[in-house]
Amino acid sequence: MSLTDWRRMEAVLSAAFALCFLVTTGVHGDSLTILQSPEFVSFQKGDWAISGEKIPDLVALTMGFSVQEDLSWPGLQAGPLFQRPRANVLVVVRGVDSLALPQSVASYPLENPVPFTLDSVAETIHSLFAEDTPVVLQLAPSEERLYMLGKANAVFEDLPVTLQQIRARLSQDGSVLASLPLNSLSRNAEADLLFLSEVQVLHDITALLQRHRHLAKDHSPDLYSLELSGLEELSRLYGQDSPQYRDATAILASVLQKFGEDVYGLYGNSAVVEVVTVKTFEAPLTRKSRSILESQQISNPGSPYNLAYKYNFQYAVIFNIVLWLMIALALAVIVVAYNLWNMDPGYDSIIYRMTNQKIRMD
Repeated sequence: MSLTDWRRMEAVLSAAFALCFLVTTGVHGDSLTILQSPEFVSFQKGDWAISGEKIPDLVALTMGFSVQEDLSWPGLQAGPLFQRPRANVLVVVRGVDSLALPQSVASYPLENPVPFTLDSVAETIHSLFAEDTPVVLQLAPSEERLYMLGKANAVFEDLPVTLQQIRARLSQDGSVLASLPLNSLSRNAEADLLFLSEVQVLHDITALLQRHRHLAKDHSPDLYSLELSGLEELSRLYGQDSPQYRDATAILASVLQKFGEDVYGLYGNSAVVEVVTVKTFEAPLTRKSRSILESQQISNPGSPYNLAYKYNFQYAVIFNIVLWLMIALALAVIVVAYNLWNMDPGYDSIIYRMTNQKIRMD
């Protein structure tokens, strides 16, 4: 063989080894990982990609709620009708496409990673379980964004939210700084403190849930949505090949694994924990803060003509129930009236029959 043939063979073998490495390591870019899931919520293992905008629908379906459009995604199978998880915890990690989470139920590629929120799921929980005051917690420490509803207002009122509060929490007793192997991470750098503050928030959430275990025993489902962007800041400042980024990735993977196990155990093995890893979102998310509980002065504040809201997706179900119930009652009234009109009192009625017999005896 000539030198040219040897070089061609070497190039082919190198390409084959690279392809095998990609297949065996499962490199798919951004991903959705199901960290914990009860037995009655069935996730199938496979490489079915799911769009980022469908994540709220997936969360709603895992909790037993209906969605406006059917989710044609084979990763989630239909489960029992009368069993639903007690909680759903979604953690969004920005700045990394995947994390080494060894003990997970399933992992799927994430395509079209657009920003999303779980506001629709939170509104559904509030409308269906308003009397039970479920826990709804949506938190993004980097943006100092916090949204709490129901019992979360009382349980997580002491949770540090702003970066100043979280940094003060890092210097108190029970801080994660005493137990984490920081290695190349610094306690004085701003980006490092942002990452450590997010780890501290995860630790404080599980600590508060352990203190208030009664939350996991009620009949209303709970919703947790956490967005972490500390890795994104570390990647922007140090680079993905830096020791700080590698150490932070390893720390976050172990912390998320323990966080999922703790929440899953606190809810009696009846909680779904998902982790969405995305390197960067394709479009910025503009979010307007509001409260579901605030009273509205007009029926539709977005319309200057005081128009009513459009019917939601539950209108068809309610309409069919009312329509067919009215038709059944109307038919029942017609049948009863017809039988009464054509009834022979002397033959069909026991009252008139006994009266006629008494008259004849007299």
